[in-house]
Amino acid sequence: MNSKRQTLVDTALNLFYEHGINSIGINQILKVSGIAKKTLYHHFDSKDALVLATLEQRNHSFNEWLKHRLNHSKTNSEVISNLFHALQDWFSDKAPELGKFRGCFFINTSAEFSDPSSDISKYCQYHKQQVRNIVAQYLFNPTEDLLDAICILKEGAISMAYVANDLSAPKKCIQLLNKF
Repeated sequence: MNSKRQTLVDTALNLFYEHGINSIGINQILKVSGIAKKTLYHHFDSKDALVLATLEQRNHSFNEWLKHRLNHSKTNSEVISNLFHALQDWFSDKAPELGKFRGCFFINTSAEFSDPSSDISKYCQYHKQQVRNIVAQYLFNPTEDLLDAICILKEGAISMAYVANDLSAPKKCIQLLNKF
């Protein structure tokens, strides 16, 4: 990837994740990145195109992190434990590859783009489906009920950690899911 394009994506992702997409204008991204407006529009025809690039980058980094954290799981209980311990690390800012925890970038972005048919909303839905597929890939003979429970609890844990600052949610999820 072109280094200036990458700088724009990195800068935009950091600013969007910290402050929200609608709170950050193109001029602020240009100022922080030190890149000219002409260069930005050479790589992205709109702010939405830049938002999509940040979503793609976050999707890739999150999914690679998740695969790494689930990689050595040998049982469904280990998948569950590894998943929720990974989330606990992320919530506690112990996952440097994901940066300081500010909730789920995809949930936050979806809240700002309410049209479910927009490319941005569709990409957020795509990310959630990819995460579900990754979890399913590591489970042993997963049932839809177990996969649904894991994914719903995972989303709830993320929301509780961010909105209510409840960092105990991953432990509670492990306890609930070990009943399956």
